[in-house]
Amino acid sequence: MKNILIIEDETSIAELERDYLEINGYQVDMEHSGDEGLKKALTGNYDLIILDLMLPKVDGFEICRKIRDKHDIPILMVSAKKEEIDKIRGLGLGADDYIIKPFSPGELVARVKAHLSRYERLLGSRAPQTEEIRIRGLLIDKSSRRVFVNNQEVTFTTREFDLLTFLASNPNRVFSKDQLFEHIWGYDSVGDIATVTVHIHKLRDKIEQDPSNPQYIDTIWGAGYRFKI
Repeated sequence: MKNILIIEDETSIAELERDYLEINGYQVDMEHSGDEGLKKALTGNYDLIILDLMLPKVDGFEICRKIRDKHDIPILMVSAKKEEIDKIRGLGLGADDYIIKPFSPGELVARVKAHLSRYERLLGSRAPQTEEIRIRGLLIDKSSRRVFVNNQEVTFTTREFDLLTFLASNPNRVFSKDQLFEHIWGYDSVGDIATVTVHIHKLRDKIEQDPSNPQYIDTIWGAGYRFKI
């Protein structure tokens, strides 16, 4: 049985989410304050976290950042805030989805199922590999899923690593956002192709000496992205 943590300060909403998830066979815990939710998220054994944005004590952005530093499980951020900047910020901090309130409980369950299924496929696809990709100062070790930039190890999330490896494995080829979303997230995944742009920015921050003047990942305006060699 999959374990899910709901961090939501509105008790009625949290209980409704819990009831629908339990009906669908999930084990659910709830926390109503940011600080207690963060403690449980970092110490508990959860397969997915549903995280409200506006919380007392510690907000959802900070909780997301701290969870992502330690765990690579799906995080679904929910909020009544509709501004695009909040969505981009949430995705940039590592959230896998951003759901705007109000939403139907059925939609939430569908998104939970989709993200758990996608995460399981990602874990199952990590077959042993021996290849290394070396491009100038960048080393990608596929067997250990480690990345070194100028001999310094840099930490990547699962999707960041998969996106970087896919681009580096297909150098000088232009991929649209839709193509990258299909390859890394899958079209059956519930999400937004805006996450591709967010992840490209995060890759540049980690591998480029000057992210504003990238030497590895080019933006081809109107077409997509290309990994240069």
